[in-house]
Amino acid sequence: MDYIALSRVSLKHLTTLHVLLSTHSVTAASKVLCVTPSNVSKILSQLREQLNDELFYRDGGQLIPTPLAITIGPEVHKILSSMNGILHQGQFDPASFQGSISLSMRESTFELFSPLIRSIRQQLTQAQQIQIYSKEQMNFESLSRGQVDFMILPHDISQPPTKSRGLVWRQLLKDEMVCLMAGNHPLARQQTITIQDYLEYQHIGILDKDLSEPYFEQNLTQQHQPRRLAMSVADFGSAALMCHHSDLLLTSSKAWADCAMQAKGLVQKPLPFEYGQVGYSLVWNEVSLNNPSLRWLHTQLTAG
Repeated sequence: MDYIALSRVSLKHLTTLHVLLSTHSVTAASKVLCVTPSNVSKILSQLREQLNDELFYRDGGQLIPTPLAITIGPEVHKILSSMNGILHQGQFDPASFQGSISLSMRESTFELFSPLIRSIRQQLTQAQQIQIYSKEQMNFESLSRGQVDFMILPHDISQPPTKSRGLVWRQLLKDEMVCLMAGNHPLARQQTITIQDYLEYQHIGILDKDLSEPYFEQNLTQQHQPRRLAMSVADFGSAALMCHHSDLLLTSSKAWADCAMQAKGLVQKPLPFEYGQVGYSLVWNEVSLNNPSLRWLHTQLTAG
């Protein structure tokens, strides 16, 4: 072990690097750390020298991390999480918590879990902020690097969700899949739809580059034929709005469709084929639970 090299890099350096990876700005990082921008720039300069890498390069008003900075981000997060657990041992009091917490999810997922998030917010009366990011903005890599605390998303339970190491998954809610269509759609008058009905019309797909191809897509292709996708969007909500104004079909979460404002007026039909098991899961970086506040938040999110 190189004790001399280790002695030149402090928690101050690692904390600054971690915050810069989240903010991409010296000015924003200085506000988070309650120091001057020149102080952040000085620490960054020291890190560049110690690690023999630029770590960030400027693109307009943003700092873009180098491959090395991205690679070491998860390891830096582990070190800081462990140290944070040592510094903040003991019972956590939500009423006196003055920090911030962050979640990543699709817009439609927020609609489904908003009562739970409201309950958490009511308990964190002194918290600076509860930040809710879109999954497109804060993805699995962001979770690995500690830029976001937890992620909630719908997915195919039967498929391996992601190859990202160090991430833990826990199912929060069992769900079903349904076929949604406009009230004036030709299939809306039928009590049930056949596989021929389902494949006759064009569909709206949901984009998610981080997850494996859903089982229902694979099974549909193997047993029958692929769906004809007319368009793909990032979320159930925008897909449902398109359903209202077209004859396109949407295969979606039933739990979401039962409560979502965008789905009001759309007709639900059971899917005419096997689609496996689906649900909503909580995803987190295993080292995050070293933090007492995140352990408490994890308990709240999984209590149901």
